[in-house]
Amino acid sequence: MDELTRAFATRGDLAHLALFLWATSSSGLLIWTLRELAASNRRFNDFVAEIARLNHFFNDDD
Repeated sequence: MDELTRAFATRGDLAHLALFLWATSSSGLLIWTLRELAASNRRFNDFVAEIARLNHFFNDDD
């Protein structure tokens, strides 16, 4: 990684390197956030399904 940074520094492309690092970190954070959101939605769906199951169990007139 040091050689890559040195190559960018000698060519004067530090702005491009900074933009690339910002873009990759932002993309990584977006992917992580979407995974966490999907997991949260699954947990909430499981919770609602469990509440529905309990309601059905307690409201059964048999």
